[in-house]
Amino acid sequence: MSLNLSEPDSGKILIAEPLLGDPNFDRSIVLLAEHNENGTVGFVLNRPVEIAFDDLVVDFPEFDAKIFEGGPVQGDNLFFLHRRGDLLPGSEKIMEGVFWGGDLEILKEMISLDMIGPEDIRFFLGYSGWSPGQLSEELEQKSWLVADSNAALVFNRDSEGLWSAIMRQLGGEYALWHNAPLDPSLN
Repeated sequence: MSLNLSEPDSGKILIAEPLLGDPNFDRSIVLLAEHNENGTVGFVLNRPVEIAFDDLVVDFPEFDAKIFEGGPVQGDNLFFLHRRGDLLPGSEKIMEGVFWGGDLEILKEMISLDMIGPEDIRFFLGYSGWSPGQLSEELEQKSWLVADSNAALVFNRDSEGLWSAIMRQLGGEYALWHNAPLDPSLN
């Protein structure tokens, strides 16, 4: 994993600084799905919620998929990232092997036919959003690190340990962050 010192772009991840101070994003890893002159959209990759997919989504085949808190915007809407853009019309490619959205009726059919499994998809309640220029300001304040990403990271099964694992991988001063307490007054 390497840091990317340029302006963020779709497919990059934002890594929250350990003392960010925003409970919506403490120790979060956010995949940027869209970043342009209209603003930025992303999804928190490491905040699973304790809601069963079948309890949340009606009129869908039985499916044992994890659901994540995607961010504080539109928390009552469900979004999804997946690996099967080749089979799901309406998908937007974020990067190699990672697609956003698509036709829900075809997704239901793919799940029914076992053409897509829980390891191929991530569902999110809400998303993370920044207005034009807002993310640049937060980067100047050193609230986030920007790093390259890949499909393996997006669909990582150990989502809860992802922030600490990335901090250790980055090494140097970042390796020390993975042990930083959530409340610095406890240090």
